[in-house]
Formats: sequence, C-alpha cells, structure tokens
Amino acid sequence: MPKGYIIGHITVNDPEAYKEYIKKDTPILLRLGAVPIVRGGQATVMEGDTQNRHVVFEFPSYQAALDAYNDPEYQDVAKIRHRSATSTILVVEGV
Repeated sequence: MPKGYIIGHITVNDPEAYKEYIKKDTPILLRLGAVPIVRGGQATVMEGDTQNRHVVFEFPSYQAALDAYNDPEYQDVAKIRHRSATSTILVVEGV
C-alpha cells in the first residue's frame, strides 16, 4: 500500500503564535502515525513561487494522512496556523 504524505508550504507571519502551533500539532500528528520527513530547514526554490517554510509528514497510507488532517483535535490546533501563517497544505499519495 502506498504511503501518504501531508505536505505544507508555509510563510510564518506571527512567529510566537506559530511556535504554539508546532508545540501542539506535533504530538497529535505523531499519535496519528506521522513520521516527520521535512520540517523547515534550508530550501532553494528552483522554479516557480512558493512559501518560505516546507514540511512533509509521512503516514502509513494516503487514508491515514487524510484522517490525520481531518482529525478534530488537529483541526482545532490548525486554527492557530490559520491565524499565524499563510499556508498551502496538500495530502498526497506516494508511490
């Protein structure tokens, strides 16, 4: 079964509030089966436009990634990200 991924492209507008988001979202995602692959770090845009920060969480399956994103506890914490950052979030099936 192909793995699933939550991929985020984010520009943080309020760093202090965003720290609270990371503190609260990490345990939820880990409990739901996430393996952090990318979380910030150096990035070079080679083509096109994107945000400043990039994250990738791997899940056992595409459905597990969808379920994690839609988890009510995670969605409650995501409100902090909505207030503190501009983001594009994708759920993607692996190969």
